[in-house]
Amino acid sequence: MNTIKTTLLMALLMGVLVAVGGAFGGQQGATIMLIISLGINFFSYWFSDTMVLKAYGAREINESQAPELYNLVKKLAERAELPMPKVCIINSDVPNAFATGRSPSHAAVAVTTGIMRALNYEELSGVLGHELSHVKHRDTLISTVAASIAGVISWIANMAQWAAIFGTGRSSDRDDNGGAIGLLFTIIVAPIAAMLIQMAISRSREYEADESGGRICGNPLYLASALEKIEYYATHARPMEDATPATAHLFIINPLKNARMTFASLFSTHPATEERIRRLREQAREMK
Repeated sequence: MNTIKTTLLMALLMGVLVAVGGAFGGQQGATIMLIISLGINFFSYWFSDTMVLKAYGAREINESQAPELYNLVKKLAERAELPMPKVCIINSDVPNAFATGRSPSHAAVAVTTGIMRALNYEELSGVLGHELSHVKHRDTLISTVAASIAGVISWIANMAQWAAIFGTGRSSDRDDNGGAIGLLFTIIVAPIAAMLIQMAISRSREYEADESGGRICGNPLYLASALEKIEYYATHARPMEDATPATAHLFIINPLKNARMTFASLFSTHPATEERIRRLREQAREMK
């Protein structure tokens, strides 16, 4: 059911991109955006892991460079019946982690130096179990493609804002009215729609990855404890450097988070951490 839901959401996200093209450039614009959206999907499929890892300066490591981390990933991957993914480290004091890649055989798991210092061995196993669950269920490909299209829509919206500021240069009132509607749709409606669709993909997947990750690491309480610590740092510390709204949903907890309440929380790419922890504790009781 979740696979069908995600497929529909991805199709809708592509539809938003095509609608942006139509609103801003008519039939020709819609056609161009359709071609671009197909190109984004193709490019994201083959190069999603490379794009994201480079964006955050992730460095691939081997067993000799970080034996404890590498062997923990190896043990959990074997338990999850997955091929050994690439293991990467991001030089950031902010505790966080994500997984990327187009398939289980072309996957990478990245952790920050901050999370390696903040969590103990058991808590880190919970986080890595969560990320390997994303790999196993191929969430990484879906999330990266969604991020790519949402990023393009945001870029188009910014371009449209500049066009609105400097004017389109049209003389016809009819064209001006149509252009105004197109600009309004592009600047306001399209980015919100893309964000809501992206959010819906992420939230449902996070709950599943928590549950599966709890089984992979052997104790859901490991992940629950890790989420409590990461949440504290995310709420009280500065946002993660180089993090962007287009890729925030890839992380185990939103790296841009600074405020937990207010209207902005309605558009969070992640479920409430308190609810995630509650579900994990309930899962632990059921496993006894």
